[in-house]
Formats: sequence, C-alpha cells, structure tokens
Amino acid sequence: QVQLVESGGGLVQAGGSLSLSCIASGAISNYNMGWFRQAPGKEREFVAAIYMSGDYTYYADSVKSRFTISRDNAKNTVHLRMNNQKPEDTAVYYCAADRTVAISRSPSGYHYWGQGTQVTVSL
Repeated sequence: QVQLVESGGGLVQAGGSLSLSCIASGAISNYNMGWFRQAPGKEREFVAAIYMSGDYTYYADSVKSRFTISRDNAKNTVHLRMNNQKPEDTAVYYCAADRTVAISRSPSGYHYWGQGTQVTVSL
C-alpha cells in the first residue's frame, strides 16, 4: 500500500505555468502513476500517466503538448509540469497509483489516490 500527497497547486494566470508534485510514502518503482483532475460539477478525468519504468507517457488530448509528466523512482515522486495554462484547466488535481501492468486512463484503474491540490487559472 502507498500513500500519496500532492503539492504545488495554486493560482496562475492564463498562459502561465505551474508544477505539481506527488510524493509517495514508499517505493513506487512497481506502480504506474497518473494525474487526474476534477472540476466542480464534472466527473474526474484523466490528465496524464507514466509507466512504472518511466519509459512511456500518455496524455489527454486537451493537455498534450502543454503538460509533461515525469517521475523519479529514487525519490518516490511524480511531477506534472503544466505550461500555457488555460481557464479550463481549473480543477482539483489528483495523483494516483496502481500496480497493474497496463496503464489505465480511467479512475477505476487506480487503487491509490492522494487528497488533491487545487489549481485555478484566471483570465
């Protein structure tokens, strides 16, 4: 079992950048890691995921070319770099982890979740 804690959220103007971090309570080298977000009144949606080795990354179409997911297994951390942010990126961002071999773009594919960190993008 692993516990996840996100940090780095905040307020940013449109076009700006933020970096989120997720630190795990234990080793994550055998976990696929993902970032999801949930805006008020909307379902939780996939943002990005990274394979346990870090060799493969996946992105939602809405963030592709703007966001970058990365991981440092030695430090049990996962990062999400968000560039050129848009007001529609406003949401609570969640870090998630799972030990299954196949990466999932669905929240149901992840067993472990952080508490979330708020990201607000203003015009």
